[in-house]
Amino acid sequence: MISQSIADAATALTAVVGLYVAYLAFRGYRQNASPVMRALSAGVVCIAVVPFLVINVGGSVVSLTDAQALLAVLVSHTLGLVVIYATLRN
Repeated sequence: MISQSIADAATALTAVVGLYVAYLAFRGYRQNASPVMRALSAGVVCIAVVPFLVINVGGSVVSLTDAQALLAVLVSHTLGLVVIYATLRN
């Protein structure tokens, strides 16, 4: 069974890598004025960074229940996937 500290480190690493990928995509948007890259950046943030913030920050500040946190993460993942799908269609 994975200990809590390893799970926390893995989620933090996912958020950091996701933030870096989103930064690269946003930098591509600024250099090329490409709305697709801007949307891709937003999608990556929704998939990788927002869930980390909801679980670790939102749970402490707003005191979300497990069900509310799970719903927020699922909505964030779905929104991110829809945005990325929209960028691939263009």
